[in-house]
Amino acid sequence: MNAWNTVDTQAKPELLIVDDDPLITDTLNFVLSKDYTVYTADSRNQVKSLLRQLDKPPQLALIDLGLPPTPHRPDEGFHLISELLAYSPGIKIVVLSGQNDEANARHARALGAIEFIPKPCEPEKLKSLLAKALQIRDVELVVAPAEGGIIGKSLVIEKLRNQIAQYANAPFPVLIEGESGSGKELVAMSLHSLSGRKQRPYLALNCAAISPNLVEPTLFGYSKGSFTGATAPRSGYFEDAKDGTLFLDEIGELPLELQAKLLRVLENGEYQRVGETASRTSNARVVAATNRDLRQEIKAGRFRADLYHRLSVFSISVPPLRDLDEDKLILLDHFRDFYAHQSRVAPFNLDAKSLALWHDYGFPGNVRELRNIVIRLTTKYPGQTVGAGQLQSELDMESLDGKIPEPMMAQDSKTLLDAARKHLQTQKNFSLDGMLQQWEKSYVEAALAITHGNLSQAAKLLGVRRTTLYSRMQQYGDLEEKDD
Repeated sequence: MNAWNTVDTQAKPELLIVDDDPLITDTLNFVLSKDYTVYTADSRNQVKSLLRQLDKPPQLALIDLGLPPTPHRPDEGFHLISELLAYSPGIKIVVLSGQNDEANARHARALGAIEFIPKPCEPEKLKSLLAKALQIRDVELVVAPAEGGIIGKSLVIEKLRNQIAQYANAPFPVLIEGESGSGKELVAMSLHSLSGRKQRPYLALNCAAISPNLVEPTLFGYSKGSFTGATAPRSGYFEDAKDGTLFLDEIGELPLELQAKLLRVLENGEYQRVGETASRTSNARVVAATNRDLRQEIKAGRFRADLYHRLSVFSISVPPLRDLDEDKLILLDHFRDFYAHQSRVAPFNLDAKSLALWHDYGFPGNVRELRNIVIRLTTKYPGQTVGAGQLQSELDMESLDGKIPEPMMAQDSKTLLDAARKHLQTQKNFSLDGMLQQWEKSYVEAALAITHGNLSQAAKLLGVRRTTLYSRMQQYGDLEEKDD
């Protein structure tokens, strides 16, 4: 199957469809190509290859969870959601999957998918959901952010706003650290908009979303004939940013050989286009962001210590939403009123139990997840009062850190009891130890997936020591190990 195909038009919004069944992709392409410029892929690798060929990412993505090499498990689809949002935070992802277990749906939404649809789906319903997702994206692009772009009244958020205001006009680099979905790009945009550079260009490059061999020409530009495909000279981001701001997201993914060249620009502003010997000068201010612990990356030999110290002249840590307490309710009010107004419907309300559930929920996908939950509730329950049961169906309940509301406990206890009774009646050689180990392994796999294999972060998420987690992984044998 071709990695992608398009309809020759510039007027249509772009839609990426990812499914390993050619019958499904061909059918969806036929149904949706009248309204969208459609690209198709059957795996994460094909998606990466396709995105590198496009000048800009698609506005929408419709993806399956079960993709090669593990089509009977949702892991590849979960990874793809995270990768697409890292590549383009504004992309709206709809999951269309036969792996429609409720836990999979909740986790896909927690990672950042705007909606989950089980297969099969009526074409008109699918068209309606995609149109709604596109409308939401368009509204978010044209509406200016709130004060400094940062919403909340907690002491942590006040400190964040003060740091942004304090560092905005300084010419030195800023390193922004924080979890995926916590709003690092919003902080970068706020630094630019509050600075004297706000009338100058603001350019952003995701270092994790571009082929390593394209990072250098993208950043520094290239001369004609410097490599295959270089048919004309082209400026790079440092040149195009001029006296503005250059935001380098996921800086921890920058190849080692390019880290020295970036360090040179930071130290004296000098760089060279690929294929040229003459030096050029950039006055762009560099703001970098990462969800990795760069100090650990330095110890592992994957990141230069001198570059880290140069980037972190000023350092800003963006807090995860689970630490913001009452700001969860402020964000709820903000997004609820915003999307209700844009949809021209009455806002929904939460009853007392659902408000308590909202307050206790961990929001593993941070502000991005909260916003998507509000969008779904606005669509499903306009002008209505949402109860705890209705809200629970939108949440990834494993992130509650042990705080289980009474309605859920009663309901899930009965469900688990019934399932255990049926399972025991059908098993001849049941082992409780084996079953408990299987459950434990599933939680470890989920934590590793959420933290992209970072053992320290996964151990923190599971509430165990790093050495304990590593020991358990050695017992399982088939879990992928990554240095952190």
